[in-house]
Amino acid sequence: MADGGGEALLEKLYHENCPGCKMEQKRDSHRGVPVKEFFYVWLVTFATALPISSLFPFLYFMVRDFHIAKRVEDIGYYAGYVGSSFMFGRTLTSIVWGLIADRYGRKPVIVINIVSLIIFNILFGLSTNFWMAISMRFLLGSFNGLLGPIKAYAVEVSRKEHHALGLSLVSTGWGIGLIVGPALGGFLAQPAEKHPNIFSTDSLFARFPYFLPCLAISLFAVGVFISCLWLPETLHMHHEGKGNNSREDFAVPAYCSDSKASEEETKESLFKNWPLMSSIIVYCVFSLHDMAYAEIFSLWAVSDRKFGGLSFTSEDVGVVLAISGFGLLLFQATLYPMVERILGPIMISRSAAIISILLLSTYTFIAKLRGIGLHVIINCASLLKNVLSLSINTGLFILQNRAVTQEQRGAANGISMTGMSLFKAFGPAGGGALFSWAQKRQHASFLPGDNMVFFILNVVEFIGMLMTFKPFLVTE
Repeated sequence: MADGGGEALLEKLYHENCPGCKMEQKRDSHRGVPVKEFFYVWLVTFATALPISSLFPFLYFMVRDFHIAKRVEDIGYYAGYVGSSFMFGRTLTSIVWGLIADRYGRKPVIVINIVSLIIFNILFGLSTNFWMAISMRFLLGSFNGLLGPIKAYAVEVSRKEHHALGLSLVSTGWGIGLIVGPALGGFLAQPAEKHPNIFSTDSLFARFPYFLPCLAISLFAVGVFISCLWLPETLHMHHEGKGNNSREDFAVPAYCSDSKASEEETKESLFKNWPLMSSIIVYCVFSLHDMAYAEIFSLWAVSDRKFGGLSFTSEDVGVVLAISGFGLLLFQATLYPMVERILGPIMISRSAAIISILLLSTYTFIAKLRGIGLHVIINCASLLKNVLSLSINTGLFILQNRAVTQEQRGAANGISMTGMSLFKAFGPAGGGALFSWAQKRQHASFLPGDNMVFFILNVVEFIGMLMTFKPFLVTE
C-alpha cells in the first residue's frame, strides 16, 4: 500500500486541455535540446532588442532637424530625453507585463509586444517634431515588456540541464540586437543624402530621413510576428469549476514540477523572497555598469587622440561591434552552458566581474597603440568585455528564475526588468556626463582624462562583484 501510494504520488498527471501540461509532457518525453522553441526564444529576443539602441547613430541629427535646440550645444541635452524616454516607459510597465504573462500566458504578451513594436517604431521613424519622437519612444518602451516573459519561457520549454543554454540564448539575442540595431541605424539613416542615385530627393525617405532603419526593423518584426503564431504556450491553465480541469481535481503533489513550494509559499510576496530580490539588485548594479560602458566606449573610440581616444570612425566602431556580436553568439551557444555546469551561475558571474575589472584597467594603455596592433587588440578586448558582461547577466538570470515558482516567474522577471530599466535609464546620462567631465581634466594630478572614466566604471563593477558574496546574495 505504501509503495503503491508512493508510486502514485510520484506519477505525473497531465490535464488534456492545459497548454502548460502539454509542454511539460513534451519536455519529459524529449530529453534533448528543444531546438525549435529555443529558436523562437532567440528570434523574439533579438527583434525586441533591435529598436532599443538603433536610434543612437542618428539621434543627434534627428534632434537637430527638429529645430528645438536654440544652440548646437543643447542638442545633446534634448537627445538625452528622447534616449531615456524608452527606458522610462519600460520601467513603468515591466511588472504589469510580467503579471499579465502569469495570468493570461506568455504567448499573448509576446504577440502584443511584437505588434506594438511594429507600429510605434514606424511612427517614430515618421516623427516630424520632438514631442512626437519622445512620445513614440515612450510608448515603444511601455510595450517593450518581453524580456521578463521570454526569460520565463526559455526556462519553461527546457529541462533543468538546458536552462543555462536557454537563458544564454536570451542574453545573446539581446546583446546582438543591441549591436545590430545601431549598425542598421547608422547605415540606413539619411539614405537620400548618402545614396542620391538610389533614393530621390523627392521620395518619402528624403522627407523622413530616419524612417528607413525603423521600417527595416519593423518589417523584420512582421516576420517574427508571423512565426509567433506557431509559438506554443507554457503556462498551466487549470480552470476551476470545469470538471476535470478543476484545480481540486488536479493532483498538485504529483505534479507542479517547477516548484516544491506549498500554496502559501507560492502566494508569498516576491519582495520578501530575498534570493530573488538580492539577485535582482546585483543585476541592476551590473546593468548600470553595462549601459554606462556602452555609452562611454563609443564616445571614447571616436574621440580625438589628444583627449585619450582612438580617433576611430563610425565605420571602425561598427566593425568592432559586429565582431563582438558574432563572438557572443558563438560563446553563448557553445561554451557558456559547459562553463556554467562546471562553475555554477554565481561563480561564473563573480569570476567574470573580476576579469572585467582587470580588462578595463588596460583600456588607457590600449589607446597608446597604433595601426593594425590597435585594431586587433581593441577587437579582442571588446569581444572579451561583452562576453564577460553577458556571462554575468546570464548567471543572474538563472538565479532569478530558479528562485521562484512558475506562477511567479513572469512577475519576478517583470520586477527584474523594471529595476534594470531604471538603472539603465541613468546609465547613458551618467556615462556621457562622466566622459565629458573627464575630457576637461586631461592634466589633472590624480587619474587624468579617461583614467578617471575607467576607474569609476571599475568601482561600479567592483561593488557588483562584492554583492555576489554572502550574506548579500543567497540562493536558498
